[in-house]
Amino acid sequence: MRDLTDLPSGSQGGLGAPGHVTRGPQSRRFTLPLKLTIMTVFVLTTVPVLLANIQINFTSAQNVARAQAVELVERFRSETMREIAAEFHALKSIISNTAELGRKAPDFLSDNGSLSYLFGVLQHSETMVNVYVGTEDGSFRQARRLQDPTAPIHGTVPPAASKYAYRLVLPAEGQPVLDRYVFIDSGQTELGEVAAETGYDPRKRPWYNVAVAAESTVITDPEVFWAFGLVGFTVAEAFSVDGALAGVVAADVTLDSFSRYLAQKSVSPNSLSYLLDENGLVLAASDETTAYGSDNDRVALPHVADVENRLVAFAYGQRPFEGEEEVYEFDLAGQSYIVGLSSFEEDLGKPWRLMVLTPLGDFTGEFSKNNRDMLLLGFGAIVLQLAIIYVIANLLSLPLQRLARKVARIQNLEDSSDLPVVRSRVREVAALSRAIETLDTAVQAFSRFVPIGLVRQLLGSDQKLELGGQSRFLTILFCDVEAFSTLAERVASRDLLLRISSLLGVVTHRVHNDLGTIDKFVGDGVMAFWGAPAPLDDHAWHACVAALSIQRDMERLNADWRDADEPEMRLRVGIHSDVVLVGNVGSNERLSYTVLGDGVNIASRLEGANKPYGTLICISHDTYREAGDRLCVRPIDEVRVKGRRTLVTIYELMGAYGAGEDILPSPEIVALARATRDAFDALVAGDHALALARYRAVLESHPDDGVAAFHVRNIEAANAPASPVLSNVEDSDAEI
Repeated sequence: MRDLTDLPSGSQGGLGAPGHVTRGPQSRRFTLPLKLTIMTVFVLTTVPVLLANIQINFTSAQNVARAQAVELVERFRSETMREIAAEFHALKSIISNTAELGRKAPDFLSDNGSLSYLFGVLQHSETMVNVYVGTEDGSFRQARRLQDPTAPIHGTVPPAASKYAYRLVLPAEGQPVLDRYVFIDSGQTELGEVAAETGYDPRKRPWYNVAVAAESTVITDPEVFWAFGLVGFTVAEAFSVDGALAGVVAADVTLDSFSRYLAQKSVSPNSLSYLLDENGLVLAASDETTAYGSDNDRVALPHVADVENRLVAFAYGQRPFEGEEEVYEFDLAGQSYIVGLSSFEEDLGKPWRLMVLTPLGDFTGEFSKNNRDMLLLGFGAIVLQLAIIYVIANLLSLPLQRLARKVARIQNLEDSSDLPVVRSRVREVAALSRAIETLDTAVQAFSRFVPIGLVRQLLGSDQKLELGGQSRFLTILFCDVEAFSTLAERVASRDLLLRISSLLGVVTHRVHNDLGTIDKFVGDGVMAFWGAPAPLDDHAWHACVAALSIQRDMERLNADWRDADEPEMRLRVGIHSDVVLVGNVGSNERLSYTVLGDGVNIASRLEGANKPYGTLICISHDTYREAGDRLCVRPIDEVRVKGRRTLVTIYELMGAYGAGEDILPSPEIVALARATRDAFDALVAGDHALALARYRAVLESHPDDGVAAFHVRNIEAANAPASPVLSNVEDSDAEI
């Protein structure tokens, strides 16, 4: 049994590891990149202003256009009504003058010589399709336009140049009544004629009877024109001679001709005009899409609600009230419309109405186009400005992004030498770049003297360093070069420094690689620990893996030194897991982050315990218990630990499972560990003879095994299980 309490403690409570910084919770804020922020601010401040300006201009222009549109619709409505009324008044005047001629010269209208006069009357109005005179003797004389010169009349197609015709129905007693057509051109040259028997009697026609019943010029209701097969109305006036009815003078106007008349007059490119009777029946339409049906002499006019153009029907249905003149607006399918509705009753004595429908867009179209042009121009300017701002933002953001990446490297203590020096024409960015380069140099230098874990916390914390610490269960590692004094006598100082630097580089790399913290370098020795500053699961396992990796790296270094015919170096390691005090110690001028406590002393003594047993890695039972069966160990001895009454087993660490092929124990090592354990079990059980036999068996297979040799020597010397006190074993090279 050995007593660790008397072993040289080396650097008990060694100080000088990473300063501990507690990092408080940081609020997570939503952030935007600089480039995006600049461009977003520009867009948010420019686009709304542009859109508001365009909207204000558009609204103002639209209001002006709306007012102008209403005014134009009212003006057009009034002018069209006046023109239609004037047309009817002109027709009535012509018919009235012709009737007066009949009164003054009754023989003139009863003679075929009146045909030329009627032809001349027909030329006064494009809306008239014919002018005619019916007399009380049943005679009928007419001058008419040929609506369709190719349409047969009495089965005969008019001559090619025919544009007009005289129609004569002259009954004679005892002879059949003939309906005779004389075809003429624009110069009244006769081109041919055709005749057929007829039963036509003007005195039986509605226009004749309506005119006779009226006391003045009359406009009939729509009717079917027998000769044309068309729907229209008649302007007629009766004339008398010597108090006796002599006949009726009349002119026909077709609804189609009025539709053409309305089509030629429009308030805007897409406006529509409808002439309606008092019941909303369509008399004429500017779109000329209205079809009129007839049943013999009965006329079937379509209602405005039934026309093909549903927009017109909807507009009529939106009228606010019936009766007097009115102008109103409505919206349909996102379009605004203006409707004017006027009555003819006062001017013509007919309860007709004129409806004018026009899209507001016909008046605001130019404004809308200008707004679109302004919008496109504005957005084009914004795009150009964004491109310029993008370039300017890049001058700021790209260097800052590179600097941010470099700062991130610095914060993570990563090498940033591969990143180029950031240069910028912006004075502030250039100054920031120089400052970060200086910071990089300082941090890299600082991290070589202070544990990396502490440096990371210092860079990532917003809290001040303060004196103090806390108890934490950690794993501590001590390592030292065996027989360093002897080696120092054999190797030149410069070469020795290089060899020690190589060794310490191996230890540092492996400790950091396995998430440990270097506490300090003291000469040829190293103190490290796991589990602080940041908590670490399996800290005992990581410490053991690091120790095994260090020994494998040392084997490679020794191989190189052997090849160079230079002396080898053996590194002894002690590992212990215990509750220790970890934190900042020192003064306000200088702090050191380290671990303190009896566990540190035990780890140091375990490193020294390797010497009498000839081992390289000695771990405590606490460390073995924490790391578990993933380690390949063999018991070395039972020792007494200061402050504990019971004996504690210490182990030689020989390999680890699941941490790489380099430290995986070979079958030979596993067999050695098993054989040593069997011998140790016999020794602990008090069967010294069996223990001696088993340790000798180990020596037979491994003559250089220090553990077996130690126990064989002690058992043979005392004839009993020896328990030499470790305090009697002194390591003259131990300076910790």
